[in-house]
Amino acid sequence: MTDDLTTVPEAPDAEFDLTEEFEEEIDRPWLRPGQWYVVHSQSGYEKKVKLNMEARIQSMHMEDRIFEIVIPMEDVVEFKAGRKQTVQKKVFPGYILVRCEMDDETWFCIRNTPGVTGFIGQSQKGQKPTPLSRRDVETFLSAKGDGEEAPRRARAPKLEYEVGEGVRVKEGPFADFSGQVAEINPDQMKLKVLVNIFGRETLVEMDFSQVAKL
Repeated sequence: MTDDLTTVPEAPDAEFDLTEEFEEEIDRPWLRPGQWYVVHSQSGYEKKVKLNMEARIQSMHMEDRIFEIVIPMEDVVEFKAGRKQTVQKKVFPGYILVRCEMDDETWFCIRNTPGVTGFIGQSQKGQKPTPLSRRDVETFLSAKGDGEEAPRRARAPKLEYEVGEGVRVKEGPFADFSGQVAEINPDQMKLKVLVNIFGRETLVEMDFSQVAKL
């Protein structure tokens, strides 16, 4: 009977496991060490610039202060030769996100990487760049392709947009942004919209169903 009375229940272990799972679930990009900054690079050379920066970080022993480099990507559905396929494309051509502890040395390391043309959010020479807000981090990092199904194409709507017309983005990484219609492709049901991102006008292609008139 003594053995039965001293048996230790397994409930505490189960509770501990649940706590560990909860801690894993709340891991978010904006909770990681450091802050996120936007670096402008030569368009079309983002991957090369990322490799250059990684090599430079290693050679300068900056791994403990420059933690992460991300080229935001998204899954895009395209039709080629009558077949539907999902491909990954850069969300912000010419921009790279860097998570770091910003000081003079990390600034120098990143800014002088071959292919980097500057930081976004640095209003005056000598000032440190402005980090992204939590909302911006959520918006721009959630744009990365994560294997989820891409938005389904809607049925062909009536051609109700005009070049130069103002529109609001309803969904995707640019949700709640406003822009101006630059091009219309009625055959593919797509628009090219000029959206102000990081203080620059960027041309973004999206479906008719992703925007609404202002």
